[in-house]
Amino acid sequence: MDTIYDFKALTSRGQELDFAQFKGKVLLIVNTASKCGFTPQFKGLEELNQKYKERGLVTIGFPCNQFNHQDPGTDSEIEGFCQLNYGVTFQIMKKINVNGDDAHPIFKFLKSRTKGVLGSAIKWNFTKFLISRDGEVIKRYAPTTAPEKLVKDIEEMLG
Repeated sequence: MDTIYDFKALTSRGQELDFAQFKGKVLLIVNTASKCGFTPQFKGLEELNQKYKERGLVTIGFPCNQFNHQDPGTDSEIEGFCQLNYGVTFQIMKKINVNGDDAHPIFKFLKSRTKGVLGSAIKWNFTKFLISRDGEVIKRYAPTTAPEKLVKDIEEMLG
């Protein structure tokens, strides 16, 4: 697997999403949680989505329950929560693991391309990955990095 476009994953509704359809787009991939101190970041992520989607940004959230069980709901409950409370219109995926042997292959790929405070491991919910138009991971952001702090990098990648 050489680029993000080599992967597929399931949406929160159980449909397969082929990342090859995003060739030429800038991707923002985030592991999310509905009951986390960082959950209000959904608002900022949706603002980025709205502001830049016409220019080629695709935002994708992967719910994860690995960190203090902060996303215990079903896939449909999580999607509904995001839409109702934060007006999320970007794609919410099926709940996954981001660390360990059963981590989703997309996150194994992302972690192999960028290191964080804990090396390749994901530290907490709302770790963000910004991926260039050619499918290579460019930047990894800490959970504490507010979405609005990504604007400069997003604008540079969108050109």
